[in-house]
Amino acid sequence: MDSNPPLSKLDLHIAGYLDHLLLDRGLAGLTLESYASDLKGLRAFLAERGLLDAAQVEKEHILEFLATFDAAGFSPRTRARKISCIRGLFRFLAEREQVRLDVTEQIEAPRLPRGIPVYLETDEVDRLLAATDSGTPEGLRNNAMLELLYATGLRVSELVGLELTRCDLEIGCVLVMGKGSKERVVPMGLPAKAAVMTYLDKARPLLLGPKRSDAMFVTRQGHPMTRQGFWKIVKKTARAASILKEISPHTLRHSFATHLVQNSADLRMVQEMLGHADISTTEIYTHVAKRRLKELHGIAHPRG
Repeated sequence: MDSNPPLSKLDLHIAGYLDHLLLDRGLAGLTLESYASDLKGLRAFLAERGLLDAAQVEKEHILEFLATFDAAGFSPRTRARKISCIRGLFRFLAEREQVRLDVTEQIEAPRLPRGIPVYLETDEVDRLLAATDSGTPEGLRNNAMLELLYATGLRVSELVGLELTRCDLEIGCVLVMGKGSKERVVPMGLPAKAAVMTYLDKARPLLLGPKRSDAMFVTRQGHPMTRQGFWKIVKKTARAASILKEISPHTLRHSFATHLVQNSADLRMVQEMLGHADISTTEIYTHVAKRRLKELHGIAHPRG
C-alpha cells in the first residue's frame, strides 16, 4: 500500500514551475535547488493554513509569509531571491491561467546595490573562441554563435531567435528585435562576419539537411538552437578552454560591453547596442573599467 499522500494542486503548480525553469529557462542545478528549497518553505507555510491550491492564495498570505523572514534573520539578498522566486511562481501560473490573478504583482523585492558583472579578459575570450572544433558542422556553428555574441553583445534569447533575413553580411550588422519589441541595428566585426559566413556556407546546410528553417542557428535535427542548448555549448567550450570562471552566455554580453567601455567607447552608443532602456543600466560597465584601470595602475606604476 502506498503511504505517500496524494499531491495537492499546489504541489503540481510548484512542480510545473520548476520544470519550466529547468526545461524552458535552462537554470543550473544549484540555482534550481535554491528555487525548490524556497518554494518548499512557502508550500509548508501555506499548507499549515489549509491552502493547498495556489488559486486560494491571497496577497495577505504572501505578505504574512514574507514577515517570517524577519524572525529568520535573512539578509537582503536572500530575501530578494526568495521574493523573486515566489513572484516568478505566481506570474507563471497567472500567464497559464492556473490562477485568476497574480497576487504578488504589487510586492517588491528589497533594492540591492548593483554588483559588478562577471566578464572575460580579452585573452580568455580568445581562448574560448579558439576552443571550438572547426572540423565539424556543430563546431563551426558554435564558433559562429560565440563570435557573433561577443561581437554584438546580444542577449542569448536574441541570438537564438535570430532569423536569416535579419543578418546583413554585406554591411556587417544584425537587426535585433529586443525587449518591448524594440528593434536596433548592431554592427559585427570582421572575425564574427567571417565565422558566420563560414557557418552558413559549410555547416548550416549539413545540419539542416532537407529541412527548411528561417532560424539562423540550427541543430543537427534541423530545429532552431534553444537557450538551454546554447547554454550547454558555452559551458562545454569554457571547460575545453580551461576557463575557471563560472560563465554563461550573458558573460559574453558583459565582456562585449566592458571591453568597449575600457577602450573609451561612447556610453550612449554602448547603451544603444545593448538595447538598454535606461543608461543607468549601462553605467555599471564604467565601474568595471575604472576598477580595471586601477588594477593596471597598481601593476605598472612605480608607486602604484
